[in-house]
Parts: sequence; structure tokens; C-alpha cells
Amino acid sequence: MTGPFRSLAVRNFRLFAAGQVVSVAGTWMMIVAQDWLVLALTDDSAGALGVVTALQFAPLLLLTLLGGRLADRHDKRLLLTVANAVSAVLALLLAALVLSGAVRLWHIGLFALALGVVNAVEVPARVSFVSEMVGAELLPNASALSAAYFSTARVVGPALAGLMIAALGTGWVMLLNAASYLATVVALRMMRPGELYRSAPESRARIVDGLRHVLARPDLVLPLALLGVVGLCGLNFQLTLPLLAKTVFGADADAFGLLTTAFAAGSLAAALVTTARRGRPSGRTVVVSALLFGVLETVAGWSPGFVAAMVLLALTGFASIYFVQAANHRIQLGSDPRYRGRVMALYTLIVQGSTPLGALGTGWLAERFGARSGLVVGGLASLAAAVAALLVERATARGAALDPEAGDSAGGGTGTTAPRSPDAPGEAEPPDAEVSAHGRERDPTV
Repeated sequence: MTGPFRSLAVRNFRLFAAGQVVSVAGTWMMIVAQDWLVLALTDDSAGALGVVTALQFAPLLLLTLLGGRLADRHDKRLLLTVANAVSAVLALLLAALVLSGAVRLWHIGLFALALGVVNAVEVPARVSFVSEMVGAELLPNASALSAAYFSTARVVGPALAGLMIAALGTGWVMLLNAASYLATVVALRMMRPGELYRSAPESRARIVDGLRHVLARPDLVLPLALLGVVGLCGLNFQLTLPLLAKTVFGADADAFGLLTTAFAAGSLAAALVTTARRGRPSGRTVVVSALLFGVLETVAGWSPGFVAAMVLLALTGFASIYFVQAANHRIQLGSDPRYRGRVMALYTLIVQGSTPLGALGTGWLAERFGARSGLVVGGLASLAAAVAALLVERATARGAALDPEAGDSAGGGTGTTAPRSPDAPGEAEPPDAEVSAHGRERDPTV
């Protein structure tokens, strides 16, 4: 198989992708139902929604690095199987409370916290497991396809959730989500372990070694720092979209599903575009995509009407996924495979672990200045961070041009604290990446 779907020729990845489409669609249905239920129980309180969102993502902030350590020490397929089974049980228990009419706000917060603990183990294992299924050569394509099926599920899930909430209520949505986790469990158990690209697990893998590896690599530090600011301020759509739909446009559950679907459709388009990427993207690609995201999110916050909001949110969704994927590929393809679980745990910690703090801040803003303020302030903060990163990237490139040895050390050197294997992806840029006249890599998807 060739073209944008070439990774699906790998049987293990094909099984995994099929299971994930079903499971992630159920997860997004659950998110819509949970948010709608919180707003219904609290008379549209932005503060309450922010607290529940923070509880769901707080464990990622506290435990993700431990999850990355577990991914480097143990069988990732087993970790993912257990995590999805536990998530199914949690969703089933919450659905029972909702269907019985006994659910209270603290129940939702408690289950959100428990699911966050499970995700702290599941997410770094899942992200780093992609390379084990397809190998380094197909990793950019498989990663982009992962974003594509995630975005597809994000389109289908909220749209179905809006219809089901209107027809049956939130409890049945949560029950369906519990069943959807079984698709991933079945797919994982049907895989052929002998066809996985496994490296020997490190029995004494330490979190600090992964951090040292990253700190010795400025080309990894810059995209991670930019991700931190954008994740904290700009990627709070789980909170801003329901508030925008209900408090600004007076939308019902169906219309809220459409607004979320528009954002997800743009995300899907970006994921499909990035399947054409064959090598490690440049630092400039990461920064410029963040710049575009900041501009579009700011403009989306001033949408004059519901239709305009759908269009602008679709564009914002495109820019958000393009930026996140560019950062993901630059970090993952530049890190030593021995540390990849811990490096991607740090990536997950920054992207998703910043959400609790961002949700609380965005909820505070929305409570006092309206739902639009969350998008506008988040977009402006992301824009400012991208401009600062662009200045740093230019200064680094200028320094590398003046001192090639220093540039090699900064951009892809091994560092003194993190030994690297000779075939590590970060040792040199992939041969099929385009290089400009000034020696800087150019992303072929741009």
C-alpha cells in the first residue's frame, strides 16, 4: 500500500486503528455528555465545568512521567489492555449512576479524576507504542493517521452525542462509551507480538534520565516549551466550546454537537495533510504553525454568529492539529528510542497536563468576562509565544551558521548526559527531508 494510508498495510497498526476509531468516538461522546450534564446540574456554571475539567487532567500533570517510565520498562500492549479495561469499568459505573438518577456533581468529579489517573498511564504508552507497530520509517505517516482517526472520531462522536442526548439522555451515551473501550481491548489482543518492532525494555529506566536527554537537546526543548504555552492558554476547547455554544449562541445539544464537529472536521483535514510528511519537520514549521493557530483562535473568539463560528473553528481546528503534529514529529523523531516512552510522556504532560491549570484560568475568565474571552486571550497568548519562539529559532539558526560545530551540538548532538544509539532518529535528519540553501530543513507538507 502506498500514499497517505501506507501504514495501514501493517496488520498490527490496522487492528489498532480500527479499535481506536470506535473507542475514541465513544470517548468524545462521553466528553460531550459529561460537559452537558455538568452544565445542567449547575445552571450553566463555567467555574464548575472548569473544576471538573481540571480534575480529569490533573493526574496527567502529576503522574504522566511515571506513566512514561512504566512504558519504557514494561510491555506497552499489556499496559494498554489493562488501561482500556479499567476505563470501561469506570464509564459503566458512571452510566449506572446517571441512568438511576442518583448522579451528583461530586460523582462526576470523582470519576473524572479516576479516568485521569488511568489516562496518565495509557497516553504515553499509546503514543510510544505507534513506533513499535510500524517502525521508524513509517512513524510520521502512522502518527498522522492516528491524528486522522482521532479527528474522525471527534467529528462522529460529538454529532452522535448531540442526537443521543436529545433523544435518550446523557446516561445512554456514557453506557455506549463503556462498550466502546472493548474495541481497543479486542484489537490489542488480536495483534501478533512477533511483528512488533520492540527494543529491549530498560529494567532500571529512570525518569531523570529522560529529562536529562531532553535538556541536552535544544531542538527538543524549544517545541516542548512552545507546546507548554499553547497547551496552557490556547488548547482549552473542551471548556470553551460548550460555553460558547450555550452562553453566547444559546445553542441546544444538537447545535453544540455541530459546533464541536466543525472544529473536529478542520482537525481531520490537518491530520490528512500531515500524512504526506516523510521526515522530521523543521523548527520553523513548528513555530509558524503555532503562529497561525494563535491568529485563528483569536479571530474565532470574535465570531459574529453561529455559522461564522463554525467556519472559524474549523480553521482553528486545522491549525491546532497541524501544529501539534509538527511538534510531535519533531520531538519523537529527534529522540533516542531508548528514552522515547519518557520523552513522549513529557510531551503528553506538557500538552495535556497543562489543561487543568488552563481550564481553571479559562473558567475564571469566562465567568467574569464571558465565553469569548477564553478564546481571545488563549489565541493572543499563543500568538505571543509563537513570536518569541520564532525569534529564538532565528537566533539559533544564525548562531549555527556562524559556528557549525555549535549548531550541530545544539540541533542534534548527543549531549554529555544522555548516551545515544548510533541509529537514533535524532542523530541526523532523514535523508528524504528537503534542505534549503541556508541549511535549514524544509517540511515537504508546507
